[in-house]
Amino acid sequence: MYMDKINVYGGKMGNRKLHLINMEKIKDGHFIKNFKLTFLNTNGRQKEYEMISFNELVNPDDIGKTNNGVAIIALYKGKLLLLREFRMAVNDYVYNLVAGRIEPGENIEDCVHREIYEETGLEVSNIVTVLPSTFAAASMTDLRMTFVVAEVTGEISDAFMNEHEEIHGGFYTPEEVKELLQSPNFNANCQLVAYFYSMLSVFTDAFEKAQTE
Repeated sequence: MYMDKINVYGGKMGNRKLHLINMEKIKDGHFIKNFKLTFLNTNGRQKEYEMISFNELVNPDDIGKTNNGVAIIALYKGKLLLLREFRMAVNDYVYNLVAGRIEPGENIEDCVHREIYEETGLEVSNIVTVLPSTFAAASMTDLRMTFVVAEVTGEISDAFMNEHEEIHGGFYTPEEVKELLQSPNFNANCQLVAYFYSMLSVFTDAFEKAQTE
């Protein structure tokens, strides 16, 4: 029913897949693997596409099948938990959500509890929502993440952070988040979450006004 509504209001949605004819691993890193995909485009011409994966892909059917990690929208008494962490890939600090890989033998709930505790010293008091896993950066990787909304409790501490990480957590009100959003140094999904969190009162007021008109 939901997809039918999208088709009605958003126009015709195509389901034709480009034809993947070969997949070759070109580099096997410690964490990340590089693959070259050869496919036929819509004109029947052969093209090559490079992608990276955290997964051991054996054949094309393996692409995008593994749920690799979680990203946690954590709240405490209405305040949003954000991290300011140093990321080597950009050689700078960025604002981010608590996030991490699902370890072997873990389920999503186990991973949420562990990541919150390791990165902030906090405890998860309630898991509110677990969304279906989604692609983190579909233009370059088949990495899948599960967004989880959770309530946390306790005192923030960096005592459990390992020596390879530089992470500082904090709780922020919508007004404080609005100020933080002036910084360009956000992880993209965190920036989007932070924006909508900062606009909660605006959206709520607009919705309530619309209901009375």
